[in-house]
Amino acid sequence: MNKLALLWVVPAFFVSMQSVAQTARTFTLTNSEDGESTLTCFLPDQPSGRAVVACPGGGYSHLAMEHEGTDWATFFNAQGIAYFVLKYRMPNGDRNIPLGDAYNAIKTVRDSAASWRVNPYDVGIMGSSAGGHLASVVSTHAPFAVRPNFTILFYPVISMDERSTHRGSVVGFLGEQRTDKNLVKEFSSDHAVRRHLTPPAIILTSGDDRVVYPVTNGVAYFSAMRRAGNPCALHVYPSGGHGWGFRSNFAYHEQMLGELTQWLKTLKSPREDALRVACIGNSITDGSGIDMAEVNGYPAQLQLMLGGGYRVKNFGVGARTMLNKGDHPYMQEMAWRDALAFNPNIVVIKLGTNDSKPENWQYGNEFEHDMQQMIDSLKSLPARPKIYLATPIRAFKVQWGINDSTIVNGVIPVIEKLAKKNKCAVIDLHAKFSDPDGKQMQVDGIHPTDTGAGQMARIICDALKE
Repeated sequence: MNKLALLWVVPAFFVSMQSVAQTARTFTLTNSEDGESTLTCFLPDQPSGRAVVACPGGGYSHLAMEHEGTDWATFFNAQGIAYFVLKYRMPNGDRNIPLGDAYNAIKTVRDSAASWRVNPYDVGIMGSSAGGHLASVVSTHAPFAVRPNFTILFYPVISMDERSTHRGSVVGFLGEQRTDKNLVKEFSSDHAVRRHLTPPAIILTSGDDRVVYPVTNGVAYFSAMRRAGNPCALHVYPSGGHGWGFRSNFAYHEQMLGELTQWLKTLKSPREDALRVACIGNSITDGSGIDMAEVNGYPAQLQLMLGGGYRVKNFGVGARTMLNKGDHPYMQEMAWRDALAFNPNIVVIKLGTNDSKPENWQYGNEFEHDMQQMIDSLKSLPARPKIYLATPIRAFKVQWGINDSTIVNGVIPVIEKLAKKNKCAVIDLHAKFSDPDGKQMQVDGIHPTDTGAGQMARIICDALKE
């Protein structure tokens, strides 16, 4: 047994020694105008392109800068990951102070990507305890330009409800506004998770944590991510309490490092030069009714078909209309703002199904104007994207007012007219998509199954590759 124990310890020792050797540069930058927020940078000598910005915990009253911050540098640098420890300012009731510091830190890393050999599309955020709350709020609330690409959360504060979370963190973050039910819900990050828009996450916590109750915090965030169909991993260790960070006396320290390392290895890094493909649409693009749509929806399957030379993102939102006077206009959505900020090289627009509802198509004479507005907005982007207008797939049943007659006689002629006017390619999903075996459509006759999503992806892939 002693020999086996020795064999376990020695590799860990050598990994540590190698890690130290792989930190090429360490320096600290000022991160706020008053100089109180700083960013300590640890750059590896063999960079993979990935980067992590760490937010230490401390209940929004102080910061555990070592074991939840700088002590992690050798672990990340050994994997070629650039590592940045954020000293953020305490909110004292003004949540915008630490949020602004976190936003600026991510902006700095992305702005310096070329000189620091970082892939700007592979920048993650890490947070512990209250720092985990800050990291989760950045992941769910930040504008696209400063939203991280992945999230690492250690025993995170997620809820802002004093009855089920760490009270000191609530007092620090919300101050006197902590009795405002709307703000409590807005900044309880499990309520802010968005399908496709909230980045993949890993959560590591202890089941016996009595400082930040895991069920209403870390587990709640995992549950929200799973309901949304967003990739998320959860590791709950039997014991350890709260605040172990990088401390080696945590009983599951080596196991935790191994599981985090494996998750990082399996997390795909997009190529910097990949063509960006934005899939804009309603619930059919979103993947309504498809379990884990972020993995099994048509945009995800399109990504697999196109390969690493493309970066496909799903900007679909259920029930949305092209019509600005429709019941749920797409261009009022966060997803639309994100799609523009994505600055795509290629855009696939698949809207019109919900517009066929009588309560929406009463404004059908404005469909052309509103779609032209979308096209013009996309045309003005720096990337000057190639725009594909996809016709809606056939409505196999009249459902919720959606009907194929209006799609064929009202929506599709406008799409074809605008495609000709704007020199856009048309992807005729209505004609090419079929359900010969009854496995392509869900029982509602409107939404494809994951098999049908694969058929859609193949049709769109062939069009893009033409």
